[in-house]
Amino acid sequence: MHSQQIKNNSAKKQVLVIDDHPIVRHGLKQLIDQEKDLAVCAEAEDEDSAIKAINKALPDVAVIDLSLKGASGLDLVKRIKTKWKFPMLIVSIHDENIYAERVIRAGAKGYIMKQEATEQLMMAIRHVLQGEIYLSERMNKQLVQKYIHAGDGPTQFGSSIAKLSNREIDIYRFIGEGQGTRKIAENLKLSIKTVESHRAHIKQKLRLDSGTELVHTAIQWVQSEKK
Repeated sequence: MHSQQIKNNSAKKQVLVIDDHPIVRHGLKQLIDQEKDLAVCAEAEDEDSAIKAINKALPDVAVIDLSLKGASGLDLVKRIKTKWKFPMLIVSIHDENIYAERVIRAGAKGYIMKQEATEQLMMAIRHVLQGEIYLSERMNKQLVQKYIHAGDGPTQFGSSIAKLSNREIDIYRFIGEGQGTRKIAENLKLSIKTVESHRAHIKQKLRLDSGTELVHTAIQWVQSEKK
């Protein structure tokens, strides 16, 4: 009986869950383990524990949150992409208009918002396991429109936040979460001077006049994403 259970479990596709909230990880594990063809093989809360889990568990797919302890999920996606071939699905509260295309370019196979139904999440996992790109129907339409009208001037993708680079987005989000320059530098393994330079570029791109205005708008943006 025991050997049969092991066999059945090994037939399931192995899922690595990477999220810095224990309750979220537990919830995702419960949902995924209920599926006949999927099982969670390991969990991780940050970049270092994720790499250790990959080496030990050898997952078939990773489900990754963009906001990790002291790191960016985008950086983790890029790091995984350079060493392993398994697909990655981003599951996040962050606006898909800003992040979906970025994570695909970084190496992930899909992006889904956390508020989507369980059925959609399982569908997304299966899509990326099959080597397909998974994005919401709305996001797919927007990307099609973007490339159709690429020469027609600014579109909704030309919004102020979308003008920021991936690193600038990370720093802007950390600012909105109340982190200072030194802490951001430690989290992203950058020099303080580099972070200050990025802050200046963000102010310029968003047409902000002061550091106070930068902090205020960043806090508003982070809070709006959580609604």
